[in-house]
Amino acid sequence: MFYKDERLALFIDGSNLYAAAKALGFDIDYKLLRQEFARRGKMVRAFYYTALLENDEYSPIRPLVDWLHYNGFTMVTKPAKEYTDSQGRRKVKGNMDIELAVDAMELAPRVDHIVLFSGDGDFRPLIESLQRQGVRVSVVSTIRSQPPMIADELRRQCDNFIELDELRDVIGRPPRENPVEREFEVATGL
Repeated sequence: MFYKDERLALFIDGSNLYAAAKALGFDIDYKLLRQEFARRGKMVRAFYYTALLENDEYSPIRPLVDWLHYNGFTMVTKPAKEYTDSQGRRKVKGNMDIELAVDAMELAPRVDHIVLFSGDGDFRPLIESLQRQGVRVSVVSTIRSQPPMIADELRRQCDNFIELDELRDVIGRPPRENPVEREFEVATGL
């Protein structure tokens, strides 16, 4: 439920949204996503959070980050940490939860509605706090993937759950198998 006169902000957990869309078999068209939510209210800000592999000569997510930044998204990035797990596999860690939570708390007095694109249950206390400040919170994720990409406690806490699969025709494009996306999947372990 959206109201045309409400001040709206988007908070996109990049890796979480990417994984949810991938599990559903489509890619996000971020230009269409921004347009769709700008149509639903007065867009104050659209944040996108992601960790970047800084030590590689070429980061496969860099073109997306640059495009988003150039097209009106507020980019929040930090270097990902690379390590080798106990089985000798290369792993990448780049959690952006704290940055997202701090930004949401700072922006809360200036918005009426926050849309969180994540299914991470760690955000339940954030949603609860935002609600105590009078901010309505919608969460975009999916229960239609196997396993579901949204934590049950997050879905129960939010004011409105938006099934990502139901946005497919509005913000999606068919997945394409290209070397850049494959590189990103390998680099991030998704």
